[in-house]
Amino acid sequence: MAVNLVNVEAVSKVYGTRALLDGVSLGVSEGDRIGVVGRNGDGKTTLIRMLAKLEEADTGRVTHSGGLHIGVLTQHDSLDPAATVRHEVIGDLADHEWAGNAKIRDVLTGLFGGLDLPGFPHGLDTVIAPLSGGERRRIALAKLLIAEQDLIVLDEPTNHLDVEGISWLARHLQARRSALVCVTHDRWFLDQVCTRMWDVQRGTVYEYEGGYTDYVFARAERERIAATEETKRQNLVRKELAWLRRGAPARTSKPRFRVEAANELIQDVPPPRDTSELMKFASSRLGKTVFDLENVTVQAGPKVLLKHLTWQLGPGDRIGLVGVNGAGKTSLLRAMAAAARSDGEQQPSAGRIVTGKTVKLAYLSQEVAELDPGLRVLEAVQQVRDRVDLGKGREMTAGQLCEQFGFSKEKQWTPVGDLSGGERRRLQLLRLLMDEPNVLFLDEPTNDLDIETLTQLEDVLDGWPGSMVVISHDRFFIERTTDRVFALLGDGALRMLPRGIDEYLERRERMIEAAVPAQTAGAPAKSEAPAKSEAPAKSAADARAAKKELQKIERRLDRISEQETKLHSQIAENATDFEKVAELDAELRELTSEREDLELRWLELAEDA
Repeated sequence: MAVNLVNVEAVSKVYGTRALLDGVSLGVSEGDRIGVVGRNGDGKTTLIRMLAKLEEADTGRVTHSGGLHIGVLTQHDSLDPAATVRHEVIGDLADHEWAGNAKIRDVLTGLFGGLDLPGFPHGLDTVIAPLSGGERRRIALAKLLIAEQDLIVLDEPTNHLDVEGISWLARHLQARRSALVCVTHDRWFLDQVCTRMWDVQRGTVYEYEGGYTDYVFARAERERIAATEETKRQNLVRKELAWLRRGAPARTSKPRFRVEAANELIQDVPPPRDTSELMKFASSRLGKTVFDLENVTVQAGPKVLLKHLTWQLGPGDRIGLVGVNGAGKTSLLRAMAAAARSDGEQQPSAGRIVTGKTVKLAYLSQEVAELDPGLRVLEAVQQVRDRVDLGKGREMTAGQLCEQFGFSKEKQWTPVGDLSGGERRRLQLLRLLMDEPNVLFLDEPTNDLDIETLTQLEDVLDGWPGSMVVISHDRFFIERTTDRVFALLGDGALRMLPRGIDEYLERRERMIEAAVPAQTAGAPAKSEAPAKSEAPAKSAADARAAKKELQKIERRLDRISEQETKLHSQIAENATDFEKVAELDAELRELTSEREDLELRWLELAEDA
């Protein structure tokens, strides 16, 4: 029987006149891996702080088992600014001692990219004071993970980590024996790591078995049976559930919670996006040209980030952009935005960016725009306009869109200066959408947003008719809102990834493995170069055959694209005939699978050509 580590009994916490937690009782046992979700401001952080005895409850009590070793990652670190990274993370261990410890090597490599901490000016001997918040947070996380604990409590551990870092952290936590309680909005991470969920809502904590996907199923079922939640919220949960079942049925290896009930629940729910209809609408709003990049070079100061890039963002394209930190994702969007806002006058250091005449760009940057703190939320939105057309006949007032993004009628009269960081981020998104853009650049839009707000945002984007580029380390959000993924791998090129984030991680792993021998082999590696050059060149016949196969694949891809468009139209026409829709959807899946295989083959041939 699992030993109980922490026991929470009838705990309540009140701030002002609001009860964040009201008579909550729960426990954490050995081996538990618990994810904590809920809206911003509903008490997630307060709950885990009381769990760790960093904050006192107003009523009730929290007890720890005798000798409990607990490690806590808070949103604000307690690192000594005068200390070095070595002192905080490794302590007094000699180099041969920590370098011989596999756990320490794994943590340093996973969080910093190498034992010498590439990216830090003096490696392990870098002083902490001048480092950024993201760098300090990774140091605090490394310090926590290197130590031994019975229970780890993490508050937003994926913030400031890239896709690779998040993937490594998930694997690391899966392999640890410590119990875990984790607050995060990263749904992919929750699915990989957690086996139980706590949903903090209106002073109460609801418990669910399984990861995030299981939680979505169980919550949808609970709401359907109880029929106590408002219709809008239930529809949004069902819509996300439909995407989870249809778009990625094998997202985790965990068994699905009440699969039969889930299938019954979504049998009449259409796909979240009508891609064909959105493409038609986007083309009518944008014309043929959105952004055409011709032989473009992007620089950040003297550093060249992208070289000779030729790329096109077309009408209705929904692109996810991933890559290592510093590879140029944000710089690429800034260069495109600068060209659009200057009517083509501001161009990159080399090449040209052509912007369509009808492009109306909205750019959500990582920095939260400053607003008059005395303005009310509704006034800040109405400053842009009073009503907004979200496409497909969906028109909303400023107040209605505020409500959809979690600002209740009472909250709409809150001064901007009193909003939390996550609420300001929501307000920034609202103001962008109210301006009715037809092109969206979203740079880390999920920062500081809770899962419910992310679901609301995804719902709005599902029916939004325009072109979109999303930079995000939240792979769930990327997969949910975009149709294609491109990657910057740090070599100055932009590559399409037919298999999305999984392919990106595989490519990065191969690049890292290839770099290790190159760094350590020294002189012997040079002696191998002549042998490599002696490999026979491809014959002219091979080249002709490859070119012929490329052309054949391109013709087939064109035909598949036409068939997919036709099937999307037929699905829309037969929306009420579920049997017909299921039949058409099966055909569409077969075509999608064939297209993905052909695109992979095309890439192999193109690289060899």
